[in-house]
Amino acid sequence: MDIFDVLALIGGLCLFLFGMNLMGDALERSAGNKLRSLLEKLTTNKAAGLLTGLAVTGVIQSSSATTVMVVGFVNSGLMTLKQAINVIMGANIGTTVTAWLLSLGGIESDNLFIQLLKPTSFTPVLALIGIGLHMFSKSDKKKEIGTIFLGFATLMFGMDAMSDAVSGLRDVPQFQELFIMFKNPILGVIAGAILTGIIQSSSASVGILQALASTGQVSFGAAVPIIMGQNIGTCVTALLSSVGTSKNARRAAFVHLFFNIIGTVILLTVFSIVSAVLQPVILNESATYMGIAVCHSIFNITCTAILLPMSGLLEKLVYKLVPEDRKEEETPLLDERLLVTPPIALEQCAHRAADLANFAADGLSNSLKILSAYTPELAASIRENEEKSDQYEDLLSTYLVKLSSHQISVSDSEEAAKLLKIIGDFERISDHSVNILASAEEMREKNIQLTPAAVKELSVMCAAVQEVTNLALTAFLHNDLAAAAKVEPLEEVIDKLREKLRSRHIQRLQQGDCSIIAGFIWSDLLTNLERTADHCSNIAGCVIDMADENLNLHESLREMRDSNEDFKKSYQVYREKYSIV
Repeated sequence: MDIFDVLALIGGLCLFLFGMNLMGDALERSAGNKLRSLLEKLTTNKAAGLLTGLAVTGVIQSSSATTVMVVGFVNSGLMTLKQAINVIMGANIGTTVTAWLLSLGGIESDNLFIQLLKPTSFTPVLALIGIGLHMFSKSDKKKEIGTIFLGFATLMFGMDAMSDAVSGLRDVPQFQELFIMFKNPILGVIAGAILTGIIQSSSASVGILQALASTGQVSFGAAVPIIMGQNIGTCVTALLSSVGTSKNARRAAFVHLFFNIIGTVILLTVFSIVSAVLQPVILNESATYMGIAVCHSIFNITCTAILLPMSGLLEKLVYKLVPEDRKEEETPLLDERLLVTPPIALEQCAHRAADLANFAADGLSNSLKILSAYTPELAASIRENEEKSDQYEDLLSTYLVKLSSHQISVSDSEEAAKLLKIIGDFERISDHSVNILASAEEMREKNIQLTPAAVKELSVMCAAVQEVTNLALTAFLHNDLAAAAKVEPLEEVIDKLREKLRSRHIQRLQQGDCSIIAGFIWSDLLTNLERTADHCSNIAGCVIDMADENLNLHESLREMRDSNEDFKKSYQVYREKYSIV
């Protein structure tokens, strides 16, 4: 093996790792909504969690990525530690899919059909289809499929390049002696753990082992301990991602480590006893692509079968290692570790945006109540909701901008844009709630009383604003298009109502029934109530636009007013409901 073979090996390894990363990212983006639905179905049921971890890892082709995702979920409070344990175990089985795909490279036969199954036969076709879809297709979904094909083709070309580069090692005595040394189980486990820890992917390190096995110098006796070590090495990624997280997130990372260490200790002991006592002939035979894939699957499935019934003990073990503090730990609102998984990061944003929406709606509702029944507790609650809304809006805006800088699908990009617009409107509703509170406090401090007519008019306006806020909240939280369609006609009624109330106020001023200072407060109240309705209109408009895959809000509202019969009917209903005699 000369310097050119070394360079070819490095190039093949780089292509292999790049292809795996490219394919995994594209699979993740294309399966975004499926990933979300899988997570929504998570329960404390062991089988459900196991299958979820298996499916997610099978899709994104990386147990490390799944485990890092799980650490992020636990850190954000989206998943309990008990759920995480089952998902992590499932991820260990799901990661074996890659080895089976790579094992196709070891197919040897004179049969034409079987030869077509070899990656060297069909990957050029996949690459051609992939580049065609990626460059010439206008569909985002087809582009992602093209990227998946290109990633897989790159991965397999890299694998083939590595196999060719190391083929000369079959005649190198030192190389044979190296793998004879790895027949010592402890050294094999250490070698597998170090290699996987460096490249942070057990799938990639299994692929490298399969490439080395193509020389015929890697026996099953050396390969099996290395495979065991690779499962320990893959824990490095999750452990690094848990630095600075909550205690439960660190526990999830340690569960991954202990699961693989305990499984390795148990099966390595069994392997050593079998090797010493029975001395199976197969351990001295040369490992094959398929054989390594089989060993990898057997090891991970057996570990899971042994430890799944003992998941409760694993949970107790990590609680001993990372004990609870008396001080209650604060769960972070948004975890930046999830940015590597945009669909899940977006789901996390949606949860926090829902919290922001509820804070704003509660604050508005309380501010309307406080106009007629002031209490210090209610005032404090309104200000607290406004502070939370500000905090959430600031964090969400920053997080969504960071998320948009990642490579995400068009649908996820549009969802992020919708959230950015809507959270700003909900935050402004909170601001108007505090402004209404300020008007109520000014009236109280200066002992200003509204006339009975003004009180009656204000109650009608408040009822209309309360309803439009509830409709906007329902439309956003439940993607309810029926509720969203009712917002704009009601907002039009509120606009007209505001003008009528202003005119009536001027009449009272002229008749001397109302003071000038009360008039200023009256004007402020009407302005804040009407602008609250405007923000509700924006929120409902965004929900409707997203359903129509159109983000031109003003055009949608204009079309709704001009040509929608349902709009005219709803407008008439609300006009009668909130009429002032």
